[in-house]
Amino acid sequence: MTTSVPTPAETEMPLHDTDVAIIGAGPAGAVAAAMLARAGHRIIVIEATHFPRFSIGESLLPQCLMDLEMAGLAEVVSGAGYQMKNGARFVRGDERVNINFQDKSSEGTGQAWQVERADFDQRLIEAACERGAEVRFGQRVMAFDRHPEIPTLTIRDEQDHCWQLRARFVLDASGLAQVLGRLENTLEETHLTPRQALFTHLSLTPEACREHGFDRTKIQIGLHPQANVWYWVIPFANGRASAGFVGAPDELSRLAPPDADAPQRFQACLEAFGELDDWLDPATPHREVAALGGYSRNVTTLTGPGYAILGNAGEFLDPIFSSGVTIAVRSACLAVPLVRAQLEGQVVDWQKDFEHPLRHGIDTFRAFVDAWYDGRLPAIIFHPEPPAYLRRMISAVLAGYAWDDNNPFVSQPRRHLNTLAQLCGHAA
Repeated sequence: MTTSVPTPAETEMPLHDTDVAIIGAGPAGAVAAAMLARAGHRIIVIEATHFPRFSIGESLLPQCLMDLEMAGLAEVVSGAGYQMKNGARFVRGDERVNINFQDKSSEGTGQAWQVERADFDQRLIEAACERGAEVRFGQRVMAFDRHPEIPTLTIRDEQDHCWQLRARFVLDASGLAQVLGRLENTLEETHLTPRQALFTHLSLTPEACREHGFDRTKIQIGLHPQANVWYWVIPFANGRASAGFVGAPDELSRLAPPDADAPQRFQACLEAFGELDDWLDPATPHREVAALGGYSRNVTTLTGPGYAILGNAGEFLDPIFSSGVTIAVRSACLAVPLVRAQLEGQVVDWQKDFEHPLRHGIDTFRAFVDAWYDGRLPAIIFHPEPPAYLRRMISAVLAGYAWDDNNPFVSQPRRHLNTLAQLCGHAA
């Protein structure tokens, strides 16, 4: 049992009951809420903010669309008018390499979407409400009483009134807030190098596609030739793009003065990549430049008595490869059948059927994240003559198919990345 210090107003708190309480209305929470509500369960979602709200993680992967289809939510995305995405373009100096998600070893769609998360997340949670879920915005979970059958949340609203929500099961989809991880003291180090992201929304220049070879159907990922800093450019359907730079603080300081503010550091990074001047119009920012550091998170366990942890509330790796929303939606799709079984009185092995398979895919992404930053993956991607069948396997993972054990780069990613990088000339 974990609690905060109560105030006098909390001594007699109203008590409400539900089948499933969900913390967080982002993609993981919304998908879980929609699936469970459609199955006839009483669902209450507790969200600390108000929607629509900004979030990064704006480039979806094909695997995510497959899971949204399984959840009955594909039409929510397909009818939204988002920018279609069919792959990734990697840039290093004058080098350009296209990864085509349709040319992959795993079965499934090769198409995805580039989305502004304020709109995307709003559509998903509205779909959950249409299916019968209830969402309470502007409310924060202050305490959690774990119990295998009747876990209880203590919640505070914006008027500083507290109430309790008693559920038959709790799902934590609170993202980087990691509500249950903090209350249960299960946070742990990720062992990933601390990095910082600088990002904003800019307009694409009118000449970007017409004269400068910018491909709107692909996320653009650029790697600096001398500093271990990379950028993303994610084009939206409205002529704008999400742009960001990522690197360890000491690497970013090679491009931008560490004592400069976020907009100045962003501008310095922008000037360090010549091609961005052709693609982006820095004079038309649509958001203030923001900085996010220390974003990699993990917890010791994704399950406990009466609860499970979804998506980024459990583990977040890095913005590279856009895995966050894919992992979030996959975690909801894995958890919902187990929640339903448990509500029906069946015995559920959460470690075997939820945590182990979810972490397996996360570990695949982690292997690729590590290989990106230590140079092995760039050596593979920028190799001039990679074997076609190996490129198709790499493409499958980058498309999000990180749970397809028929792919050797999923079943044993580190071993095969090491071998292939050495064949491509990367020194161990």
